[in-house]
Amino acid sequence: MDVMKLMMSDYTVETINDGITEFNVEFHGPKESLYEGGVWKIRVELPDAYPYKSPSIGFLNKIFHPNVDELSGSVCLDVINQSWSPMFDLLNVFEVFLPQLLLYPNPSDPLNGDAASLMMKDKNQYEQKVKEYCERYAKKENVVGTPKDESDDEISEEEFSGQSDSDDEVVGHADP
Repeated sequence: MDVMKLMMSDYTVETINDGITEFNVEFHGPKESLYEGGVWKIRVELPDAYPYKSPSIGFLNKIFHPNVDELSGSVCLDVINQSWSPMFDLLNVFEVFLPQLLLYPNPSDPLNGDAASLMMKDKNQYEQKVKEYCERYAKKENVVGTPKDESDDEISEEEFSGQSDSDDEVVGHADP
């Protein structure tokens, strides 16, 4: 029922293996946040004991955030990991929990130590890096199909500003 409710809402839901226990959801960054305009594909896996056991939630395309593991996309969010209640549903995850996570990062409980450290030491540089990741990894074209392999190549100023003539997906990893 929860999955159907999510499918009937404004979210794009893509089932995996024609089941309702694994699926991807298109998630947009909250308004008035550093992540506004970003689009992420979120992987959701429902355990057999759902809704009594929390869903597994992870970002499939990269995001720079203290509470999201950059490599695995795992989310560090108490309400999902420790405080889950059967009273919550999937709409809560996408309408409340994930937006709150992006609006109010917690650098004192990090999964991404680099993001947490940068946020505490140099807020302006942190904000710039968040915006850079949104520009590079969180576009509509990044959530369609399977993510490409990543490289350590720097992006050019032209690619970063979105002025590239190429329609290719911009991937890579900028060193901090």
